[in-house]
Amino acid sequence: MSFESLSSDFYGYESKLSDREKELIVELRAFLETKVRPIANDLWSRAEFYPRDIVQGLADLGLFGQPWEETRRFENSAVFRGWVALELARVDASVATIVGVQNGLVMGSIAVAGSPEQRAEWMPRLASGELLGAFALTEPLSGSDASHGLRTTAKRDSDNWVINGAKRWIGNGSICDITIVWAKDVADGQVKGFIVPTSTPGYSATVIENKQALRIIQNADIVLDNVVVAESNRLQESHSFRETAAVLRRTRAEVAWAAVGNSVGAYDAAVKYASERIQFGKEIGEHQLVQQLLAKSLGNITASIGLVTRVSEMLDEGTQKDEHSSLAKEYTTSRMRETVAWCRELLGGNGIVLDYGVMRHFADAEAIYSYEGTREMNTLIVGRSITGHAAFV
Repeated sequence: MSFESLSSDFYGYESKLSDREKELIVELRAFLETKVRPIANDLWSRAEFYPRDIVQGLADLGLFGQPWEETRRFENSAVFRGWVALELARVDASVATIVGVQNGLVMGSIAVAGSPEQRAEWMPRLASGELLGAFALTEPLSGSDASHGLRTTAKRDSDNWVINGAKRWIGNGSICDITIVWAKDVADGQVKGFIVPTSTPGYSATVIENKQALRIIQNADIVLDNVVVAESNRLQESHSFRETAAVLRRTRAEVAWAAVGNSVGAYDAAVKYASERIQFGKEIGEHQLVQQLLAKSLGNITASIGLVTRVSEMLDEGTQKDEHSSLAKEYTTSRMRETVAWCRELLGGNGIVLDYGVMRHFADAEAIYSYEGTREMNTLIVGRSITGHAAFV
């Protein structure tokens, strides 16, 4: 299987990838087409998580730990890591979320805020797939205001910490081995991070039922009832919400790439359908209004790829700021919402059936649109940069 650029990459941005990076993209596409796509609709319909061998397959490809020095298999660019997120979401946004949580949020927290000893202990085990992680920031009563509104507390007790509180919408929270829990230190009021094994007494997780987007991901409500965590499991370089924000800045840009991938998945299905569906004696792709829907969708995708490519280049250059990743997330998810709706419209009634390849992307778009910073919050982060004034409250 040789490397071929996606037809949806209309301006050829994939040419920026190195030969080694292209090789892994080819391997990833083969894995997704043979292992993931055949079972994605069924698992989505039953709200069931992927078999662990799928997660292990992602690890075996080297997808976990790509950005980090001690776990990456070869030198790679942020643009490449973005293309990985796009390729994953093009087939299934839930798979992209699994990699994003493990690679960016969990390993990213330890890489950004952990000590060298913690990095050495935990990063290889997460990269190998031995451990599956979760990231617990959002709470039942705290979402967009997490920087100052966390109610989960951590109290120092000699060489331990005692954590009490609740978390909500935690991806993988009910099936993971460790959870990165962010809690407010009662002594100084600052947010700190903790590596919490889920076998710890007092940690409990319940899957959120009846979710109609990213149904494969097992989002959970988590309760922390006097959970005792050793000081050695506190992320040693987490002193305030600044470290949390540093993690989110990196992952928010990759979520933007995943939004593009989700759009591409719907677009690919729409293009295929346009060449197969016969109406009025010819393929519907020969009709002007169908071509208009496809052209508008491709325009959204192309503009979004250009934006996220530059944001990733800025990460490698060390110039990416919060407002850059926020604009990427806000813009690409807004365009994604339009694109998946146009693609679903093109399929008519068949567009609401999973078998035709658009509806899962259409539904999953609503989750991608909201998590890792809502459109409103990301807009305000950009607005603060433009005007110099914070308008969050």
